[in-house]
Amino acid sequence: MASGDDLIKYITERVVHYIDTPKDVRRKAKVKESWTTRWFGMIPFSMSLWKEDVTTKRRKRQK
Repeated sequence: MASGDDLIKYITERVVHYIDTPKDVRRKAKVKESWTTRWFGMIPFSMSLWKEDVTTKRRKRQK
């Protein structure tokens, strides 16, 4: 486990880096997540992947 001094040094470096970056860059770096992810986590994404996999397997069987 890191000592208290290491933790304070790390937090200080992060804060200084945040302050040094211009607002424009910080705003561009933000990625807005969709409302389904925010409300339900990864469940909708995993369900969509599962559905896509099932439909492609059905199409391959029909050919």
